Amino acid sequence: MFIPIVLYSPLLVTSTVQATPSTENSCQNPLNFDVELSNVVSDLFQVASWLNEPKTVVATISQSLGPQMAAYFNPSVSPNINERAKLARVPVFMYHDVLAVKEVFFDVTYQDFAQHLRLIKEKGLTPISFDQLVTHLRTGLPLPEKPIMLTFDDGYGGHYEYVYPLLKKYGYPAVFSVYTHNMGKNTGRSHVNWQQLKEMAADPLITIASHSITHPRDLRELSDARLQLELTKSKKILEAQLGIPIRYFTYPEGKYDQRVAKAVQEAGYQAALTMSDTDERYAGQSDSMLAISRFGQSRLAQALTQPDVSPIAQAWGGAKLPSWGGIFDFSADVEVTKTTLEDIPLTLISGGKPVTIHAKSRSQVAEIIAGTQAVAAVDGGFFSLRYLNSNVMIGPVLSQINNQFIPGNKGEIPKLAGRPLVLISPQAVKFISFDPFKHNTLAGIQAEMPNVTDAFVAAAWLVKDNQPQLTQNFANLYGFDALRHRAFWGIDRVGKPTIGVSNEPVDSISLGAALGLAGLRDAVMLDSGASTSLVYKGDSLVGYTPRPVPHVVALMPPNATTILAPCTVAQK
Repeated sequence: MFIPIVLYSPLLVTSTVQATPSTENSCQNPLNFDVELSNVVSDLFQVASWLNEPKTVVATISQSLGPQMAAYFNPSVSPNINERAKLARVPVFMYHDVLAVKEVFFDVTYQDFAQHLRLIKEKGLTPISFDQLVTHLRTGLPLPEKPIMLTFDDGYGGHYEYVYPLLKKYGYPAVFSVYTHNMGKNTGRSHVNWQQLKEMAADPLITIASHSITHPRDLRELSDARLQLELTKSKKILEAQLGIPIRYFTYPEGKYDQRVAKAVQEAGYQAALTMSDTDERYAGQSDSMLAISRFGQSRLAQALTQPDVSPIAQAWGGAKLPSWGGIFDFSADVEVTKTTLEDIPLTLISGGKPVTIHAKSRSQVAEIIAGTQAVAAVDGGFFSLRYLNSNVMIGPVLSQINNQFIPGNKGEIPKLAGRPLVLISPQAVKFISFDPFKHNTLAGIQAEMPNVTDAFVAAAWLVKDNQPQLTQNFANLYGFDALRHRAFWGIDRVGKPTIGVSNEPVDSISLGAALGLAGLRDAVMLDSGASTSLVYKGDSLVGYTPRPVPHVVALMPPNATTILAPCTVAQK
């Protein structure tokens, strides 16, 4: 096992790698240094050639390696699942016996299983180990783009005869859960013997998990003493026979409750697999790491005939790690994510290039972006309600769609002091405190961002420099603590612009906390309440008819060349 050690000084960064002996199978490492930090170690070896450029070294390690190390060494408290991991979609598939000829409904034939592996390869999925999944669930470290985990229960002979050779052929890792009572026995079905299991356990591709001693149908019905015996003795037997640590457990028939889960943790297991015929979920949606959900093998087979609705079609390893630098990424495709964080349902749309559109009158958001290349848009800054069709904004506004700067009303702008001034350029975004004496002229905002193309004043910060804002940060903003539908936009921690709405009424403080968990490094509140609007590809994503607005924040495709919509833009 390799532990990278980085030494910092104001002028120099040096690196060494300290080797520590390990007798354990590298694929059984609980935090999986060899797998998860292999890229980190590789990058650190390059430091020696960079020593004549210390600034480059510091920036590279800070922006590239720092976030990985920070996530890795700051996991969620066990057995909780990291909030970032909850956003990923990692399917864990469960198999039982694999035979030449199917005998009962839960069997899979050798031919069908071989087809499943071909499908996995054709779809570009990456099978992962249990260690990789556990590290991901604890830290939020992203997995490969389309991850999948394969598990096999009960230690059947077909696992050694049919499954293991195919896994070696493809180089795919998998988890085998065995109960010790039937080792090597033929109970009408063959089971692996100790020699076969030792051969499999010695392969870095294979993880062995305990499945109890006797496979009771329901662990919940056992006495405390019997439950402890099933959990601890099976672990000791497997460790003694195989010479490796057994860190994971699989509930027989998936049945458990809080008492059983606590006993599993107390027995020394770090994670456990469950199953349900009626409640199949992605790993990140599990109740905890002591109850990781799985899909039945039939759902993988479903992909053969219905690929668009199978779990593998949605597989996603999670967003890149938060950046420590102020980077921006306007090159990503625009994508929609629906999630619930802190009991707040959210719709977020990320990617593309951010722009604003200041229309000549109030309209629905979909009407404002019609005729433009915008993929999505959310209602923007606050505006005057004095006239029904007024496009007069509260505070100064600049929109690249007409390249016109309109100053704010001098009598109103002192009340906006300290609110977020949003500045957008083709390469970056800034959120700075609005100063009515400095920022009510084009020259004033160009002093802050010389190539500014868009500007307006938002209501308040929801997240600022990665920190969700507290009550005292909202000063005298009217209604910040009321329950309302709310609109927002900002930049996530990998630099992508993100717009969105709360799908239920929420106060500003709770919304900021949820957006922090969603990975936004900066987010500001837009016009909310009756104005809250969100549109994707021309369709409204809110379940009501919002109030017409004159201003939107839109996301353009990365390769967009123009946003003009001559019939709707504000005129000079």
